[in-house]
Amino acid sequence: MYRRERHSVTDLKVHLVCVAKYREEVFSEEELKLIEEVFHHVAKQMDFQILEINGEDEHIHALIEYPPKLSVSKIVNALKGVSSRRYGQAGFKKPHGKTALWSPSYFAVSVGGAPIETLIEYIKNQSRPRRTGLASH
Repeated sequence: MYRRERHSVTDLKVHLVCVAKYREEVFSEEELKLIEEVFHHVAKQMDFQILEINGEDEHIHALIEYPPKLSVSKIVNALKGVSSRRYGQAGFKKPHGKTALWSPSYFAVSVGGAPIETLIEYIKNQSRPRRTGLASH
């Protein structure tokens, strides 16, 4: 389904992977549940959607649909910042007793739509204008 806004129609989706600092196995079921709740809350506040989220003991995966006004880096910064703060406030221990929950890096890849080969062919096969030179007046 497309996102329809005043001046755009988009279908922007990203698969995001965030890893715990030092890739330490810190997440239990209860902790992952808190992170999921926080991610959904942040998404609502910033007007994007978490289509799917799941995790293991040292990383999480999220499938996100977002508007063109947001960048992936802004989304990631908000998700990681708020979830790290709420994680600590809930009394959960962060890796190695540090203040950060997440590694500063992340993995993001765009998903959905036609395969790249199909898009390349579609663009190559566009009908070029037949006119040549400057238009005469």
